[in-house]
Amino acid sequence: MSEAKIRGIVHFIDETKTYGQKGFRKRLVVLEQDNDRFTNYIPVEFIQDNCDSVDQLNVGDDVEISYRLNGRKWQKDSNSEVKYFLNAEAIRFNVVSEKNKSGAETVVNTTDANAGFSEAAFDEDDVPF
Repeated sequence: MSEAKIRGIVHFIDETKTYGQKGFRKRLVVLEQDNDRFTNYIPVEFIQDNCDSVDQLNVGDDVEISYRLNGRKWQKDSNSEVKYFLNAEAIRFNVVSEKNKSGAETVVNTTDANAGFSEAAFDEDDVPF
């Protein structure tokens, strides 16, 4: 399976749903993309342990999601029609900017996790050695 990325605004976040006896979990997130002619709504599914990571997202956040496409074949019995299904399974995401409760947008730096530990962040008089 190949991996791709998609960027959009979080439009909808569903609750985690559990299926079957083994407890398969999945959670739907819908991204919104405005391409000037019409609005495109893209459903992306987070499965199993990735469902919990969605708690970090909020409606209105600008995100980039890495995903892989999964397809499957389904047939009720040998005499029934064959149906094919396709879904985008989210692997990970980065929040590009998030909307706070007042509606203002905040840019989030997701590429440098150690930005707060730069040399400029330390005060020489504060060092204990």
